[in-house]
Parts: sequence; structure tokens; C-alpha cells
Amino acid sequence: MVAKKTLVIGASTNPEQYSHIAILRLSKAGHPVEAIGRTPFTIGEVEVCSVKEPFEGIHTVTMYLNGTKQQDFQDYILSLHPSRIIFNPGAENAPFKHIAENAGIETLNACTLVMLATGAY
Repeated sequence: MVAKKTLVIGASTNPEQYSHIAILRLSKAGHPVEAIGRTPFTIGEVEVCSVKEPFEGIHTVTMYLNGTKQQDFQDYILSLHPSRIIFNPGAENAPFKHIAENAGIETLNACTLVMLATGAY
């Protein structure tokens, strides 16, 4: 397995939310994780920040925000030059998907948790 540094956008303090679970499972699978949420907090070993840090080496951005809330993140995400963006269920965003693909970024309407469980991550 090749570790893919992942940025989770929409991290939740609620341990029942999929973004929270994804951070734990990504870390357990050996992927370095950065995360952005509404407020700073910690999930396992991951420090969640509330600002758009200029993270280096992001391979995958996995989205847990709806399309409207993603608008504030689009330029930021493109500036990170990720290899891939995963739009989790409820976060699908056809206009941004198109912009990202035109920038040479692979996009998937998929579930990060299912991808991890099936070895497709």
C-alpha cells in the first residue's frame, strides 16, 4: 500500500459523522491525514484546524461539505494541487468536479470509507 496524504474537509467533532470516522480509518490504514473543520479539535492523532493551512504534498482531498459550502474552498483546494478529489455522498458538486478535471485533477463521486474497506483507496 502506498500512503496517500489526505486532506479531509468538513471534519466533524461528532464521532458518528462519516468525516470523523474517515479520519480515524485513514490514519489506521497508514495514510497521513490533515483535516479542516469549523473549530480546532483533535481526532485520534490528527489535529483538525479551522483555517485553510498551506499543506504540502496532499495527494487526496476528501470532501464532506455540500456543494454550497464548498465554494469557499475551491480556489484553496486547487492551490494545493492534489492528485485526486473524492466527493463523498452528499458532497457531489458537478461544477467544481468539472473545474478540477480541467485542472488535471482526478475526481470521484465515491465514499472514502467504502474505498478504504474494499482496498480501492
